[in-house]
Amino acid sequence: PDLPRARWYSEDFSERCRFLLIMASMFKTAVQTSRASSFISRRSYSSGSTVNVGIIGAGRIGRVHAQTLAGVAGAKLAWITDVFPEGAKKAAEDFKVPAWSQNYKDILNDPQIHAIWICSPSDTHAPIIKEAAIAGKQIFCEKPVATDLKGTEEALEVVAKTGVKMFLAFQRRFDPNFMRVKKAIVSGEIGDPVSVRLTSRDPAPPPVDYVKQSGGIFKDMAIHDLDMSRFLMGCEPVEIFAQGLNRVDPKIKDLEGPLAYDTALTLVKYENGAVVTIDNCRKAVYGYDQRAEVFGTKGCVVSENNYPTNVHVWGDTKVSRDLPLNFFMERYADAYKNETVAFVENIQKGTPIVSTGNDGRVALIMAMAAAKSAAENRIVKISEIKSY
Repeated sequence: PDLPRARWYSEDFSERCRFLLIMASMFKTAVQTSRASSFISRRSYSSGSTVNVGIIGAGRIGRVHAQTLAGVAGAKLAWITDVFPEGAKKAAEDFKVPAWSQNYKDILNDPQIHAIWICSPSDTHAPIIKEAAIAGKQIFCEKPVATDLKGTEEALEVVAKTGVKMFLAFQRRFDPNFMRVKKAIVSGEIGDPVSVRLTSRDPAPPPVDYVKQSGGIFKDMAIHDLDMSRFLMGCEPVEIFAQGLNRVDPKIKDLEGPLAYDTALTLVKYENGAVVTIDNCRKAVYGYDQRAEVFGTKGCVVSENNYPTNVHVWGDTKVSRDLPLNFFMERYADAYKNETVAFVENIQKGTPIVSTGNDGRVALIMAMAAAKSAAENRIVKISEIKSY
């Protein structure tokens, strides 16, 4: 009591003002956290209850999730919002969503909404996560949590304080092929992992404006593979060596740092001694290339690309087949459904979340280490990337 009283009676007016601002901020945080905790305690989910969902962002990935939710038992898509009202209205019409809006706060203020799907631009994720957590909503968020480590950790701190569930959408963890690869490792089918090779190449480069706000190839593209490498290894990364190149997209060649890279090669060493090689490129003329190989002491497990059919055409000079599925919406359709089902069950039954906000935090740290390695042409220890 003596310290606040001493500050209040101080003749320093600026000190008095600073003290009032600190106290007001503390009171606001306490009230918001209390409200969120009270809301959560009043809500209970059983295996038979329906989870009412609102989607924030009606762009490409928002529409993918809207279509996926329509086919998931136990979930009901009740709201969709987008800063472009025509996009929100169109999505609502296409997927028979009863309510749409230009303002995502309409979803947060609706007491009938249990969970939100954040599908808006990357730089909006962290503030929406914090608002949603304080509002007591369960959170499904597309990667990243934030585009920087400070924003990521601040958002996750609010989630932890309010006690809501948060699922970060690393959908490849739920792909049947990668799940089978993981099973071969965990079961001991291939023995101890010795080395891993992950290949991820897009069919065409994204627009330049997208690249400018993406954070670069390590944060935007390779981050999925960095997360997958950690998911498969089941332990933490120790150090990273990476190289970034511009080979297929001259339009971004003059951008700064990792923004200019359209091709990247990354080596990650793990606590268990295994080494993972990741091969990324923004353009593969033959389509979406998603392959994995884990070589172990007792064998090897390989995941090939998915194709529209399993047909091969045999001729007198060659054997051919269709190109791989064209892009992530088709290639990972099963994964999107599986992750949605998983999070709905997390909410209803209280089961552990397989893809957490902290997984996103670690993947971001790995991406930052890779970018630093490429810039400085040296091995970077994960411990060099510090929290804020």
